[in-house]
Amino acid sequence: MDPTSWNLPFPAIVAALFVIVMFRANGTYWLGRLGSAGARRTRLARLMDSPGYLRATERIDRFGPPVVAVSFLTIGFQTVANLAAGATGMRLRHYLPAVTIGSVAWALLYATLGTVGVDILGRLYERSPVLAVGAVVVAALAIAGYLVWEVRRQGQRDRVPQPGDSPVA
Repeated sequence: MDPTSWNLPFPAIVAALFVIVMFRANGTYWLGRLGSAGARRTRLARLMDSPGYLRATERIDRFGPPVVAVSFLTIGFQTVANLAAGATGMRLRHYLPAVTIGSVAWALLYATLGTVGVDILGRLYERSPVLAVGAVVVAALAIAGYLVWEVRRQGQRDRVPQPGDSPVA
């Protein structure tokens, strides 16, 4: 299962991944913008017009683009960074270069590691289909276990102490 057997040159894979991540990141940005616009029609409008909030959004607009670009090299933070950029109204002239740089980095990273990973899994499958399927199942179970553990840990952290709880955590 060699990636070259897909008859797709590496630049085409990178370009496809770039288009996918640009749509996703910009969609997240615009969801943030829509959410912010909707919040302005509620009691939150007073908070969003406060001097502190306005100063914070100006700082995010000015200093946020590098954060948006670097967020593409993380897992999980990327969506939050794009949503925050939209919710705070980061100007497109600041956001678009940052999201483009981040998307290029993401596409190159995933095209490289993704094709290598698919190649390794394909070679393993050729040698032992049972071992390859087992590796995928173990990886999926490990990810699911980690997610359950993280959700439980977060739930314990957010739990409000009740009267009679021990002060030692």
